[in-house]
Amino acid sequence: MLTNLKIDPDMLPKRVIVCGDPKRAALIASKLDNHRPLAENREYHSYAGEWKGVEVAIVSHGVGSPGAAVCFEELAKGGVEVIIRVGTAGSYQQEIQPGSLVISSAAVRQDGLTSQLVPPGFPAIANRQVAEALAEAAKSSDSSLHIAEGITLTLDVFYSGVLEFPHKLYQKAGVLAVEMENSALFVIAALRGMKAGSILAIDGFADADLLQDYNPHTETLAKAIEAEALIALDAVINV
Repeated sequence: MLTNLKIDPDMLPKRVIVCGDPKRAALIASKLDNHRPLAENREYHSYAGEWKGVEVAIVSHGVGSPGAAVCFEELAKGGVEVIIRVGTAGSYQQEIQPGSLVISSAAVRQDGLTSQLVPPGFPAIANRQVAEALAEAAKSSDSSLHIAEGITLTLDVFYSGVLEFPHKLYQKAGVLAVEMENSALFVIAALRGMKAGSILAIDGFADADLLQDYNPHTETLAKAIEAEALIALDAVINV
């Protein structure tokens, strides 16, 4: 039994979609044939079913790299081979408007967790096969959303304090968006032998005042999350 996920490894498919929100996990799971719950503990809610005849699991990991890392590590212990994160992010680039999708090819490691796992120069890179499968699934989808592919940034901070984070620096460097879990996923996948990737729905601009402008409950974002979930499901069964 996986300690925190509370899943019997024998019941766990080799292909998994992960997301932060347990409610989103349930929504994605509802799209599967023969979907069924596997376990529920804290923020970790898991389901299994079939997508186009292939066994897939859906697991929520909560917010932030430390808690998500627990999920990723236990999925690796459970024998998972392919894992795709379906998440949300704030845009750094004007052309990537709210409601767009971003496929992450790599993550800038500005989280605290991975610095305690690997040396500073260790890269956080998406698996090439998974990234290509996501790109191909996006092209084959009937979605009309703007879809970009490139580097994202993983950060622990959501609301700012007295210190200012250099968002403009990463914007100038061409980073597409910022979120809170990708670097943990990519590093842990590399260490544990999993193939990992990530697709993100853009919920706003990272340099906006979150206290004033952030709204993750729009119809535009809901459509983007629906689209990225279908793209991820098509991708995860083709790696």
